[in-house]
Amino acid sequence: MSNKIVSKIKNFISGVEYVHRDQAVSHTLWEERELENIFTLLLMGSFSGIPAPPAFISAELIPLLTHELKIFNNRAENSFDTLAEMTGVLGID
Repeated sequence: MSNKIVSKIKNFISGVEYVHRDQAVSHTLWEERELENIFTLLLMGSFSGIPAPPAFISAELIPLLTHELKIFNNRAENSFDTLAEMTGVLGID
């Protein structure tokens, strides 16, 4: 009887741990996407009227943006409304 209760408690705690770990991972992934969007907006913001950082800073940071720029260009090339697609990439509603 005692072993059965201990086993159920262990299973419950294991389930709670799994749920919390899953939520932490999903929050971390969401935060990473948002930071990438902010980073892209910072460097490419001049297209939408947001003041851009100094050119030398942007030039130094561009190599870190290669993945986002590929996605940005692919979506822009494959759409009929380029401006709408660009704002979609940046997460602007």
